[in-house]
Amino acid sequence: MSSISLVNVKKAYGNDVVIENLNLEIRDGSFTVLVGPSGCGKSTTLRMITGLESITDGDIFIDGQRVNDVAPGKRDISMVFQNYALYPTMTVEQNIEFGLENKKVPREERKRRIKEVSEIVGLTDYLGRKPANLSGGQRQRVALARAMVKEPKVFMMDEPLSNLDAKLRGQMRVELINMHKRMGTTFVYVTHDQVEAMSMADDIVLMDRGKIVQQSSPRELYNNPNCIYTAQFVGSPQTNILDGFLPEGLKLGFRPEKVRMQNASADDGIMIPAKIQTKEMLGAEIIYSLQTPFGVIMCKSEMDVDDGAALQVGVSFRDMLLFGADTMRIPFGEAEKCAVISAFGGRV
Repeated sequence: MSSISLVNVKKAYGNDVVIENLNLEIRDGSFTVLVGPSGCGKSTTLRMITGLESITDGDIFIDGQRVNDVAPGKRDISMVFQNYALYPTMTVEQNIEFGLENKKVPREERKRRIKEVSEIVGLTDYLGRKPANLSGGQRQRVALARAMVKEPKVFMMDEPLSNLDAKLRGQMRVELINMHKRMGTTFVYVTHDQVEAMSMADDIVLMDRGKIVQQSSPRELYNNPNCIYTAQFVGSPQTNILDGFLPEGLKLGFRPEKVRMQNASADDGIMIPAKIQTKEMLGAEIIYSLQTPFGVIMCKSEMDVDDGAALQVGVSFRDMLLFGADTMRIPFGEAEKCAVISAFGGRV
């Protein structure tokens, strides 16, 4: 197991700086997920940790050891890619064993490790097959087994589930969570998918344009976003942001699932007149698009209301998020409550 530290790390391609002054701490034994949109720097950060990308400035430490000049193969890291990178002419067993042979691991020890990891990832009955005769999920298990069998200090995964269908992705998420619990090794996982990040991580690093926007647990990221970017990245549909109605450029936010369509009361918040524009049935829940005097807001509810219906929806103060003109989160005190009540028509 190993902790990872990035200290004032910079990455530039010529004059194009993609990451500047990045400071990141990854706890020993954690399941840390780097998440963000394409081009935010998450995969570059992963590749710098593994040594596949050189750093322009700064330092990287693994288990307290500075590894700036340590070759990728000497960092005791196993990497799993989204394209599996399996050898098509080798069997499953040979693919898993290949790295051990290169490390001169004795044959009996190789067989022991292969047997153990094959049982963990459910490949015991497929060791004699070649990748072409495996499903996408099975191929991904081979890639995971090949990484696990090396017994590294750190597992690095770059969007490993992106090529799988939705059902398989769900199954593999559960398998990865269980694998991490059994092994207790440091996992660093890159994805653009907020569902993967929220469901698997115990620590999320949300990135944008080469910078860390917020690093926290999934629960903290969801309940206490530090800015509009975080509030709108996590959750579906996006957090409602109402702009232009509060003084000093303040912006009011609240999540669609916090909009009350029934038993709504203004006693602890505000009421907003609304008309249903569209509704999307998602089984147990319905997503509504509501036209209001303050623009369109989204609502997620179990309540079934007819298209075009007019109603009053409620939002409690405890469910509101307030952001400054710079989009950063600010405290929501009594003065701010009064400003919201005044701006949104009082308690009707």
